[in-house]
Amino acid sequence: MEYRTLPHGGDKISVIGLGSGGLHNASSAEIERTIDAAVDAGINHFDFIPSEAAPLAVMGRVLGRHRDRVHIQVHIGALYESGAYGWTTKAAPAIAEFEQRLAAIGTDYADFGFIHCIDEDADLDRVMNGGIWDYAQARKADGTIRHLAFSTHSLHIARELLATGSFDLAMFSLNPMYDYTDESEYGQGEAADRALLYREFERAGVGVAVMKPFAGGQLLDAEQSPFGRALTRSQCIQYALDKPGVLTVLPGVHGVSDLRDLLSFFEASPEERDYSVLASMAPQTREARCVYCNHCQPCPAGIQIGLVNKYYDLACVGDDLAAEHYRNLEHHAGECIGCGHCDRRCPFGVAQSERMAQIAAYFGA
Repeated sequence: MEYRTLPHGGDKISVIGLGSGGLHNASSAEIERTIDAAVDAGINHFDFIPSEAAPLAVMGRVLGRHRDRVHIQVHIGALYESGAYGWTTKAAPAIAEFEQRLAAIGTDYADFGFIHCIDEDADLDRVMNGGIWDYAQARKADGTIRHLAFSTHSLHIARELLATGSFDLAMFSLNPMYDYTDESEYGQGEAADRALLYREFERAGVGVAVMKPFAGGQLLDAEQSPFGRALTRSQCIQYALDKPGVLTVLPGVHGVSDLRDLLSFFEASPEERDYSVLASMAPQTREARCVYCNHCQPCPAGIQIGLVNKYYDLACVGDDLAAEHYRNLEHHAGECIGCGHCDRRCPFGVAQSERMAQIAAYFGA
């Protein structure tokens, strides 16, 4: 297992976590086997929000058994009154459900207490002014919530919540389909603006837990994919992990078999993880931009081109720490020898040698 560090707090989070949206179709025994196997494999980040209420009891019991080894996301606003998943911005039922979820785990705290699924201004207003926000802050102050977090599909709402300076983690829908097409309501925003938001997450020190990494399975099926061909799980996971701010990817699973498919990512070769095929699949009208895929490597001059681009993009939106990271690199953009190797290898059409000159001028080196 590979781990990344939560900027605010220093927690080590597995790069693959576990969503629970598909577990309602599994037996109690299968749910238990799946969570046990995930923990044994080093997965330590779990989202406690299945599609139906049925798995809640067994999930709570098993996660509670592993409590000292896992981070658990518990949402304020998820609702299971009808037996199926629902959501609310009303404080009383949201708070009651949150506290029931803690009781199910047998714990007095949530590692991540989530302001749940806010996609509209009216919903944000009700959360911030209707009691949920005050409750979340109070529970953060008394330790019931270790880290405040939020989930949204909206770039605008994400920025509103980032501006509070109160959050340590965000759940955001991220995959090639949402970044390159207008096929889904979940992929809100233009590609360039979505890329900018990922950098804003990193600059703010707010980690990203990726939801919908396979676009609900559409990207894995050539007939459903808007690109007309299928990507693999490993390509989608790597795509998400290469984005600024991303700490973990949270695919949903139906049982142990799905879990094994996810864990095969760690056995995949760099070629099997490589998603540069997107260059021939995504709309060509999009502006050519570096996606930090490192397909241009190795650089004859030793420049880490993906990192140089990433630190430059972050510095351009005001991240002073990124600028310092750039200066601490062994090789800098100004050392580019103009050989054209990276230009020829970039599958997204970025003139990297020209960009190195631009970056060198920006940093003065």
